[in-house]
Amino acid sequence: MGGDQEGGSREGRGANDNAARKSLSRRSILNILKGVGAGLGAAVILGKETIVAFAQQITGVLGSPSATTTIPGNQLPPPSPKFGGVINESAKDSKPWWPPRVVPPKGAPNVLLIMTDDQGYGVSSTFGGVIPTPALDRIAAAGLRYTQFHSTALCSPTRAALITGRNHHEVGFGVITELSTGFPGYDSYFGPEHATVGTILRDNGYSTSWFGKNHNTPAFQYSAAGPFDQWPSGMGFEYFYGFMGGETDQWTPYLFRDHTQIFPWTDKPDYNLITDMADEAIDYLRKLDAVAPEKPFFLYYVPGGSHSPHQPKKEWIEKFKGKFDTGWNAMRDEIFANQKRLGVIPASAQLTPWPDELPTWESRTADEKKLFARQAEVFAGYTAYTDYEIGRVIQQVEDMGKLDNTLIIYICGDNGTSPEGTLLGTPNQMTAYNGILDVPVGAQLEFYDSWGSSATYPHMAVAWSWAFDTPFKWTKQIASHFGGTRQGLAISWPARIKDAGGVRSQFHHIIDIVPTILEAAGLKAPDTVDGIRQKPIEGVSMAYTFDKAHADAPTTHKTQYFEMVANRGIYHDGWYANTVPPVPPWVLNAPMPDVDHYEWELYNLTEDYSQYNDLAAKMPEKLKEMQALFLQEAKKYNVLPLDNSQFARAIAPRPSATAGQNVFTYSGVMAGIPLSDAPSILNRSFTITAEVEVPHGGGDGMIVTAGGRFGGYGLYLVKGIPVFTYNLLLLLLPRWAGEKPLAAGKHTIVFDFKYDGPGIAKGGTGALKVDGEEVASLTLPKTIPFIIPPDETFDVGMDLRTGVNDQDYQPPFRFNGTIHKVTFDLGKVELTMDEHRRFREANAIARD
Repeated sequence: MGGDQEGGSREGRGANDNAARKSLSRRSILNILKGVGAGLGAAVILGKETIVAFAQQITGVLGSPSATTTIPGNQLPPPSPKFGGVINESAKDSKPWWPPRVVPPKGAPNVLLIMTDDQGYGVSSTFGGVIPTPALDRIAAAGLRYTQFHSTALCSPTRAALITGRNHHEVGFGVITELSTGFPGYDSYFGPEHATVGTILRDNGYSTSWFGKNHNTPAFQYSAAGPFDQWPSGMGFEYFYGFMGGETDQWTPYLFRDHTQIFPWTDKPDYNLITDMADEAIDYLRKLDAVAPEKPFFLYYVPGGSHSPHQPKKEWIEKFKGKFDTGWNAMRDEIFANQKRLGVIPASAQLTPWPDELPTWESRTADEKKLFARQAEVFAGYTAYTDYEIGRVIQQVEDMGKLDNTLIIYICGDNGTSPEGTLLGTPNQMTAYNGILDVPVGAQLEFYDSWGSSATYPHMAVAWSWAFDTPFKWTKQIASHFGGTRQGLAISWPARIKDAGGVRSQFHHIIDIVPTILEAAGLKAPDTVDGIRQKPIEGVSMAYTFDKAHADAPTTHKTQYFEMVANRGIYHDGWYANTVPPVPPWVLNAPMPDVDHYEWELYNLTEDYSQYNDLAAKMPEKLKEMQALFLQEAKKYNVLPLDNSQFARAIAPRPSATAGQNVFTYSGVMAGIPLSDAPSILNRSFTITAEVEVPHGGGDGMIVTAGGRFGGYGLYLVKGIPVFTYNLLLLLLPRWAGEKPLAAGKHTIVFDFKYDGPGIAKGGTGALKVDGEEVASLTLPKTIPFIIPPDETFDVGMDLRTGVNDQDYQPPFRFNGTIHKVTFDLGKVELTMDEHRRFREANAIARD
């Protein structure tokens, strides 16, 4: 909509102004002013011209904010326009004027950008999977399905590329932010030269919002201290409702509205974030439609499903009872057949071999099959539940009458299906993150009935993940193979895309979404934003595929590199070369070869859709050509230096508000501190000293805690009795407690722990003392090695989210006395350099 829209041209407005002057009698003017204020009630003493001028302003006639304009878009935000009115000595001789509101070009669509989490190509029914995804089916049926669309193989990098239109290393996200290092491709900062699509659309007149997962803000910036330039608000999104890290408990999420932690599940026993997020997005759209129905919206909708923890509502699990009893191998065959029937893989595509590293279904025991089937039922329920709630958001767009001119982009997964559940799966993902990879099947079956509920934090066995990436090899984290990077994509825009149900096979990448949106909106990428010259957007628009006449057009995305933790791939004009992962991603801490000693493969994708037929031995010169091209692209986009230390690169120092601090002091209630900014008690001796005042009638409540139901610790009073609980990942729940309640008045409570180091996850002896007297002592055989659940917080004076001991109390468990001071005195971390590496590695994996 240009300058002659809504508010009309300047000449047209002048004519309207004259007509308004003639039609406004003195009586109607006084009626307009009636009730505005006591001072204005005396408007009869004003001159008629003054009253007319005032009335014109408040009734939206002359210079009204309804006037609109488009901008060239090369400079964002645009410079302030020159004043268009007249200023003389007296207001009655002057002409007011309001700057026109910036709007995108006429016909620019609304944009609903959707992406799910940890879902490979074979997950959704839209792309041949056995899990119904009717919302994605709906978009595909109304628009187009893309069969060669790619991610980066990992969460934060894909999301960074998605919202900037640039390669993940180019914007500092070669890995997740928790693994950032001091190199340009890996520092996890969006520089001001990399404006996001949120900024571009906002400054061109869109309402911009973000619902769901972030994971593009450094973990040490989650606190109230900010800074907030790396939060969604600093990335051009006017409203944010979601969680900051890689995952969160769906029943008691670590949730933010804009910059503020919120707790919407309180007093809502049926709460689940997947539904809550849809409710919030629907409410947001309804409000936008009520107050600015003509203003286009850009809504970025990224739920946590199906990332661990797999936590759907119970009724969704029940829908899949028995559906996976035939196992992962049979399911893989079924998906492959479905994919050929739907035409989302070529008729010539071959199913890649089942890997020797993973067991066949037939080789499993009856108990194992029972457990593994349950894991898949819950994953399927979570996936279907997520798609259902996405469908409600899409329906809201239709209910507002805006579906026809809304560009809906629905990406199934930010990477392949996750292998982080270990070979056996786990009812508590924190065990796997802490290097406990073989929780016995018998112990897991104790959680069979509660799998997926708030009592679990579950993930499934790797074999399911591999099968859900059919027909490809490998999984999430592996950038060299399409099992890690091939994503289902559907795009609809009824006003523009008329080839409903069409299939497109052009090779495209996540960086192509931003230029597609910009072309659809008739906008250009800016030259400068906030005075900073912008780096070029590196993706190409996919809009050329929208017309049926161009269904088989050659791809315009000619070259694309892939890299994650030194697993590499390079695409060019239908050819693809890649390294072979030396170690599976579910094997932690394995020795790695030098990055120059990886085996390479070569594929002709025009004939070999699934990377089945390796041509490296037959075509060594072509392979060398492709390897040289990878190195050229790597140098161009900040991929170097290559680092294959798996997730151990987190050993590098990085900014932190509390780095090197060993004494922490708090007073009063201080809840919701991110664990990255809190004292860490892992792998070291420590002393907690609490100076408290117990009220008359007895003390009760939390003094200090970190973590929750799936791992952590807490020092508290229960009916006056001092207690320290150490939750060893639900595997062990030792409890130190005094014998009698504390009397009213001031007391000093101390928990002193002596670590049996050096070494990782060693045990130790803890002593609980009250006013200098030991009241309990207990020795632990082991301690948490790597990580306390990152979606919990460090709390003083109360306990947010889940409690470390459900048998003793229920959150928020506010302390009913006074906390004068809590002091943590931390000993030296007692790890070798290699153990330090493993420690940081596990922390990074847990936040992916």
